[in-house]
Amino acid sequence: MSVRERKERERASRERLIVATARELAEQKGWDAVTTRQLAERIEYSQPVLYSHFRGKREIIGAVALEGAAEMAAALRAVTSAADGPRVRVTALARAYLDFAERNPAVYDAMFQLDGGLAFAREDTPEPLKDAFAALLENLGEVAGDGVHPALFTETFWAALHGLATLTRARRLPPEDTERRVELLVDRLVVV
Repeated sequence: MSVRERKERERASRERLIVATARELAEQKGWDAVTTRQLAERIEYSQPVLYSHFRGKREIIGAVALEGAAEMAAALRAVTSAADGPRVRVTALARAYLDFAERNPAVYDAMFQLDGGLAFAREDTPEPLKDAFAALLENLGEVAGDGVHPALFTETFWAALHGLATLTRARRLPPEDTERRVELLVDRLVVV
């Protein structure tokens, strides 16, 4: 292995460590606790080393969001591939989405609530974000109904899921009714 390859591998390893540490800190104490000073202390690197990888917290949030989007896409595909029939698939997808948001609140915030400097719904949208949307579209497009644009239906269903995730986490909706809300959402929106 050349010196250049070793340095690139070390750099990639440092970036993964920074992102993993930011996620861990955000999940433990919230995103307000994620500062370059805190990260530098936790990973035992100087702040200039952090800045050589990320220009600031915004880029770190963006990196966490991209990682989270890839994880969400994989989780959605895993549950939907095992489901039999469109209605069962969509119900499994909705449950998996809400479960991901509940289990990974800081990552979910990085993906959808915080400014990570990422473009959404544009040509320059990063691939992991496009793929997370594709994981929704793959399963929702077939149940949109005649004359309904699949992507528009997917955006609407996604918005409903996001609302449920956000309002439940903020304790604006009682969590014990989550399953009934999922059933209602699927019953009202899914055309099979």
